[in-house]
Amino acid sequence: MAQNGQNNKNKHEDKAPEENHSDDRKQKDEDYGYSLYPGRTQSKYKEGSIGESLFTFKHKCHIMLQFTLDTNPYAKLLLGAMRSSGCTVYKDRHFSCEDCDGTVSGGFDAATSQIVLCQNNIHQQAHMNRVVTHELIHAFDHCRARVDWFSNFRHLACSEIRAANLSGDCSFINEISRFNFGLKKHHQECVRNRALRSILAVRKVSREEAEQVLNEVFDSCFNDHAPFGRIPHSKKDAKFANRDFENRDRYYANL
Repeated sequence: MAQNGQNNKNKHEDKAPEENHSDDRKQKDEDYGYSLYPGRTQSKYKEGSIGESLFTFKHKCHIMLQFTLDTNPYAKLLLGAMRSSGCTVYKDRHFSCEDCDGTVSGGFDAATSQIVLCQNNIHQQAHMNRVVTHELIHAFDHCRARVDWFSNFRHLACSEIRAANLSGDCSFINEISRFNFGLKKHHQECVRNRALRSILAVRKVSREEAEQVLNEVFDSCFNDHAPFGRIPHSKKDAKFANRDFENRDRYYANL
């Protein structure tokens, strides 16, 4: 009996590190928002299976994604800017349609340089356009700057401000659809609120701490309009910005 007890104790001691590792990973997932994207670590269906195509909306997600990449001026400009910066984006490598928590529509996974599109929460093309643009801005920031997503709170806040400001999240039409009305500096307030929501969704911090960091970086990040060169308040603005970018790109290519 004593020997059996010792064996059981050894087995328990051997298992403890695995349990600790699992607890650490779970804590990390919760701290960095990975728990909102269970598809990052597990999938109900085998990749490429009929079940995946029919029951998880993956096929529809990929069709809407392709339409966005081919036609949306916001996305086309960001893809061109990243290509010019040496960070060419490939659909199959850098986008992943997955099931997510019901509170999010997408995310940028800096660890894998992948954009997650929440196929169970994106049902309209206009929504897909906004999510892809929002996450491409994060990807652009990841490409052009040494963004410390996990340790530097200011870096995260800055990219969230830029994404809310430049993606069309705070366009007049979108704000009207949310029944949000305002005149004086309404766009700035919308950007601040959307950025705050995004931060609180993926980081375990107090609202007060998040607001303090947002205030510290807001002005400089709000006025950083790269690569658009302006705030694209509508598709028309984005088309003009994309045209200017393409003309500038051709100019430098011919020097």
